[in-house]
Amino acid sequence: MQASVKWCGGETFLGLSNSSHSVVMDGNGGKNAPSPMEMVLMGAGGCSSVDVIAALKEGAQQVVSCLAELSAERREQSPKLFTKINIHFVVTGKALDEHRVATAVRDSLEKYCSVCLMLGAGVTMTHSYEIIESS
Repeated sequence: MQASVKWCGGETFLGLSNSSHSVVMDGNGGKNAPSPMEMVLMGAGGCSSVDVIAALKEGAQQVVSCLAELSAERREQSPKLFTKINIHFVVTGKALDEHRVATAVRDSLEKYCSVCLMLGAGVTMTHSYEIIESS
């Protein structure tokens, strides 16, 4: 895997992925685009969401939507590393099996999500979930 990041002037940077996708990042606290640390947080949410949806589909669950809400704490001093991250999943579907949802969320964080596992060595990673029955 490869990527590049180009400085565009001021505090703006353009990341380009090996798969030809680009994203603007803001080094000024996320005023004009996501900051690099926000990108890491969103990456954790995206990676774990992929795992949760895959597990639920494999378990023949009728998922209508899945929202990962992330909250994080960072150190006060530089480097301002993440110290705690919680990923709260809101899973909506028809007749969802709570045990399958709980297992999918837990396994993502503890076994499968590459981003969370990389962060987990120095970050307290927690998870939670809620199930909403759809009509």
